[in-house]
Amino acid sequence: MRRTERLFQIIQVLRRHRAPVTGLALAEELEVSLRTLYRDMAELIAQRVPIRGEAGTGYVLEEGYDMPPLMLTADELEAAVLGAQWVAARGDAALARGARDLIAKLTVAVPRELQPVIVDSGLRPISFRNRPKDSFDVALVRQAIRGQMKMKLDYADEAGAVTQRTIWPFLLAYWDEVQLICAWCELRQGFRHFRTDRVSAAETLGRFPERVGRLRKRWEQDSRSERERAGYT
Repeated sequence: MRRTERLFQIIQVLRRHRAPVTGLALAEELEVSLRTLYRDMAELIAQRVPIRGEAGTGYVLEEGYDMPPLMLTADELEAAVLGAQWVAARGDAALARGARDLIAKLTVAVPRELQPVIVDSGLRPISFRNRPKDSFDVALVRQAIRGQMKMKLDYADEAGAVTQRTIWPFLLAYWDEVQLICAWCELRQGFRHFRTDRVSAAETLGRFPERVGRLRKRWEQDSRSERERAGYT
């Protein structure tokens, strides 16, 4: 790896972490010696990259710093394209269109030497299972999560019995075959998961009072507690 690429990679690693990253951890990930790593850090600081910390305590990239756009490596570009292809095959119509548009924009925006990584990509998501069809526009769920809006669903259980649910959605989980709406259910007064292919009708209502991030954190804590009680620690 050339030094310029390594300097950009150091910034990228620091952007991934909120806590300080030790010089040893950085050196191991970049596969360089500690002496080389410390020289690189000194060079970045000399170039006014806002890095706090020092040898022995760890390094943190201050908030607000941004690198020039689309300084992507071949690995990063392949990861982005593979992810976009997966979304194009499994997302709702608007999300799939956004994924295809993203690939098209990347193709014209990256340097010419990286364009074959997209055009002739050797990576592709494949599934041999049929995915059940949704009977409503799942983009409505994404809009509700962004807007912190309640939703009213007509929802069928495994036996086909339909109930009306008012939910507070906070996460749309994409499995290989199905999508799950993770939400607080007013009827059950608890967290519930709703398969999108079992929703026959949906509409948004007013805002729910709890922040989406807070709901998600409570759900994660409840899920962790259930796993511990079941012995899946």
